[in-house]
Amino acid sequence: MRFGHFKSSIGSVSQKVLTAQLRAMEADGLVHREVYAEVPPRVEYSLTETGLSLSPVIEAMSDWGQSYQEKHVALFEEA
Repeated sequence: MRFGHFKSSIGSVSQKVLTAQLRAMEADGLVHREVYAEVPPRVEYSLTETGLSLSPVIEAMSDWGQSYQEKHVALFEEA
């Protein structure tokens, strides 16, 4: 995935913050950064095996967050 796609998918994140997070994830072995010798330069990111292994954890956290939010919205609407 290209940097610009990340930025547009996430929304309101600065280039500085996104760059720092991608570099940290690369240093932690979660993403692979591929630089292509083109003009203009092209950089693509992909998940490593370690990054892919986190998918079930992230999906479970997302499911929990959605369930939590739905319960609290329902409670708020009842009040």
